[in-house]
Amino acid sequence: MTSAPSHTTPLHQLSFEAALAELEQIVRGLETGQMKLEDAISAYERGAALRRHCEQRLSEAEMRVKAIVQNTDGSLSEESLEITSQPASHSRKETPS
Repeated sequence: MTSAPSHTTPLHQLSFEAALAELEQIVRGLETGQMKLEDAISAYERGAALRRHCEQRLSEAEMRVKAIVQNTDGSLSEESLEITSQPASHSRKETPS
């Protein structure tokens, strides 16, 4: 059996690296042009979800890095940032100011 992630593994359980590896595998499979149409559509949908997952993980990592602040004396400190692992939503509600 292979150690590659299963295409049925829930996204929230995948690390950035595992999601990227699966996405690369899907791209290679789609590039061959050897998939049946329905399989290709399913692979494309999974790939799109994996891309969003990777972007979210990168965004979270970027926020954590930005939280590290250089003090005036040259030392580094980390600001407290609250990062939630909520799925990205296309329709976010704005709160009135």
